[in-house]
Amino acid sequence: MINLRNKPTILGDKIILRPFKVEEDFPRIEECLQDPEVIKLTGSTPGYNREEVYDWYNTRNEQPDRLDLAIADKTTNTLIGEVVANLYDEKKSSMNFRILIGPRGRNRGFGTEASQLMIDYLFTHTDLNQVTLSVFAFNPRAKTVYEKVGFQFDSVDEKDLEFEGEWIDSINMKLTRDWWKKKIN
Repeated sequence: MINLRNKPTILGDKIILRPFKVEEDFPRIEECLQDPEVIKLTGSTPGYNREEVYDWYNTRNEQPDRLDLAIADKTTNTLIGEVVANLYDEKKSSMNFRILIGPRGRNRGFGTEASQLMIDYLFTHTDLNQVTLSVFAFNPRAKTVYEKVGFQFDSVDEKDLEFEGEWIDSINMKLTRDWWKKKIN
């Protein structure tokens, strides 16, 4: 069983991964969730119930079986995205990874740094054997980030998302503890 009840603050060169401060962060969370590029690349649909989303983020710091952290620009300490490890699979000793970078954080290396910090944290503070993710085929920038961090191709879910009349494949990737150890040495 995994215990992620204690939410860390992780300092990077350009960013800080930290627990959500919903009262302070919510305007930036909404900015991210309303961003057309975020909506497309995450396979989301536009529109949401503001109160439900606020309440959901307000419970992220209490979850013992997942790790949801805000990504904050280190120079301003303002939220520019989020990084998440969820869907714990005890049998496989595995979790899913996902990241979202809003419009204020793009093209500055924040996604790569946040991904590396989170993966390093997971493999140094848990007994996970692997971390998995899925990325839509029309998001090559994210796929490149994941490869930099050490994720490797695993499989494809064909026609996983319908977007603007076209079917988009989902690329499944994974990073094992053994591969992560080789990468850092």
